[in-house]
Amino acid sequence: MAGVARQARPSPAPVLLSIGQVLAKLSPEFPDLTPSKLRFLEERKLVAPARTASGYRKFSPSDMERLRFVLSMQRDHYLPLKVIRGYLEEMDVGRTPELPGGTIAAASMLSAERKLTRDELIRESGASPMLLGDAISSSLIVASDVFGEDSLAVLKSLVELQRSGIEPRHLRGFRAAAERELGLIESALMPVARRKDASSRARAAEMAREIAGQLEIVRSSIIRSALSRLDS
Repeated sequence: MAGVARQARPSPAPVLLSIGQVLAKLSPEFPDLTPSKLRFLEERKLVAPARTASGYRKFSPSDMERLRFVLSMQRDHYLPLKVIRGYLEEMDVGRTPELPGGTIAAASMLSAERKLTRDELIRESGASPMLLGDAISSSLIVASDVFGEDSLAVLKSLVELQRSGIEPRHLRGFRAAAERELGLIESALMPVARRKDASSRARAAEMAREIAGQLEIVRSSIIRSALSRLDS
C-alpha cells in the first residue's frame, strides 16, 4: 500500500556450530586440533563460545575466525598463547597491536600460508638450485615437494649470507644446536608429557612454545652481546 513504510527484515541470526562441526571445518587445515585443545583454548581465554541451556558450546563465525588466527599463529609463527591473547585483547578494544616480527593486519586472520613448488622457491628467493640443494643437505631446509614461507625466508637469508662467503655447510651446527634445545624442552616437559590425556598434550605443546620463546630471547641476547665486542 502506498505511503506505508516497509518494515526492515531482521538480519538472520549467525549460524552457530558445535565442537564437532568446528573440527570438521578446521581439521583439514589444522590436523592436530581436538575437542580437548578447543577446551584448552577456551580455558586460556583465547575464545569464548556461547553455551546452550544444556551447557553445550556453540561457536559463531567470529569465534571461527579467532580460532583460525590463534592456530595459524601457533603453527606458522610459533607464538605462545599469552602473546596471541595479548594481541587479541588489544584488537578487541580497537587498537592495532604488533606481534614479534611486525604488524599483522586483522585481515590475516583469514589468510593461509602460501605453498611454493621447488621452482617457485628458487625463483622467489633468487637462489640457485645448487644453493637449495646445499641447504637441504645441511638440514637447514627440509626436503619436500612443496615449501612454505619459512623455507622461503631461510633461502633468502642464505642467498645474502653467500654474498659474504658464508655457505650452508658452515651452518650445520645450527641443526645440532636446535636438537640440543629440543632435548632441553623435552626434559622440562617430561612431568606433563607422562600424562596421556589430550588436555595434557595440549598443555605440553603450549609450554614447549613458551620455553622455545624464552630460549630465543636468551640466544638473541648472547648474540647481541657478542656483536657489541666488534664495536669496541
